[in-house]
Amino acid sequence: MSTPRLMLAATHSGAGKTTLTCGLLQALVSRGLRPAAFKCGPDYIDPMFHREVMGVSSGNLDLFFTPRGTVRALLTDGARGCDVAVVEGVMGYYDGLGGTTDTASAYDLACATDTPVVLVVDAKGASLSVCALIRGFLAFRENSRIAAVLLNRCTAMQYQLLKSLIERECGVPVLGYVPHDVRFALESRHLGLVTAAEVAGLREKLAAMARQLMQTVDIDALLALARTAPPIEDALPPVTRATDCVPVIAVARDRAFCFYYRENLELLARLGARLVSFSPMEDEALPEGACALYLGGGYPELHAEALSGNAAMLCALRRAHREGMPIFAECGGFLYLHDGLTDEQGRRWSLAGVIPAECRFSGRLRRFGYAELTARRDGLLAPEGARIGAHEFHYFESDACGDTFDAVKPVRGTRWACVHADESLHAGFPHLYFYGNPAFAERFVTAAAQYGATGKGANG
Repeated sequence: MSTPRLMLAATHSGAGKTTLTCGLLQALVSRGLRPAAFKCGPDYIDPMFHREVMGVSSGNLDLFFTPRGTVRALLTDGARGCDVAVVEGVMGYYDGLGGTTDTASAYDLACATDTPVVLVVDAKGASLSVCALIRGFLAFRENSRIAAVLLNRCTAMQYQLLKSLIERECGVPVLGYVPHDVRFALESRHLGLVTAAEVAGLREKLAAMARQLMQTVDIDALLALARTAPPIEDALPPVTRATDCVPVIAVARDRAFCFYYRENLELLARLGARLVSFSPMEDEALPEGACALYLGGGYPELHAEALSGNAAMLCALRRAHREGMPIFAECGGFLYLHDGLTDEQGRRWSLAGVIPAECRFSGRLRRFGYAELTARRDGLLAPEGARIGAHEFHYFESDACGDTFDAVKPVRGTRWACVHADESLHAGFPHLYFYGNPAFAERFVTAAAQYGATGKGANG
């Protein structure tokens, strides 16, 4: 399938690739095009900006979680019916597993998907030295895939100088620039950017950014570059429905729980489940007919008062657990299941009490990064010995992280035990990506169907 596509990558984190990606997507939408957006790596928040603000399709492409053929197929599938796919890189262009390899980096993804790359370079406070930086990126690997450059935080006068200088010294076209403007800044917190729903005046920010790009970036040249990408032939592996019925999986979706991989939800639906959203903050009961719960990640610590105060929902969740309803909870959802949470200000909030332990703000990242999980014994999502790639990114810690899975960091080999799991529960800090091992999703849908067959579905 022919999928016009390009990647916006950067020399380092904080160089402006998220802001430029969102601005470019908005500019494309403003021109009447239908873009698809993807994020390289395990990040949840950047795709929320792509998806929730501009209404464009957005997903994750991650070479640690899935093999190259699956990544290529996910790109093709996610861009189906769209005019162009825009892939946002991660960290610095060559930064991959363990910080010492280019495996699973933006560069690795560009190679795996035959995607031309536009390198975003922060030009503030530099002139000729920018050429040395760009030449280093071009030469670092035999085929860098870098086909063009965009200059960020660059004045109009500086651009007139740098464009010809870079093109002469580096042999790569410079397709535009973006000046420094505080209107374009996106706020951050300890997990990165704040979520799209929390940014005041975000639509106005991105509209201003799009207008700027249309004035100072050659959008036509970017589209022409995207059309040079060769066709991708890979297809997603066939998925067979896990059940003849249609079990309802209740998915927690509100300001406290908003970190989900689009691909996870789509795979559950392909396997035969019907996904129904609910709010642990505001709803007093689980969705009618719910046969399973999916409690994703997010920021429950920022909304602990509302979560703790919703006694009816906490009671409904405890009852569902007692009755054996399948529950999959990761990271923020895992925190929600604890007896109590102590926030950054030292305040304790009573929560669901499914996990008989306390959790608290630790003040630093805990076990940050990728890991491979192996099941020590049978559980809701996996039989003993099953493996899947995972990712952790949290500042909170639990008195009881669980011991049903062994986790191992790639490259460094650090090991630890994690996850509480039995026949109806899978709860822990690691985020899972179901296409890394679709059998995990299949077991979840099957368990939901079996629970529904007992007639115990919520409010049933």
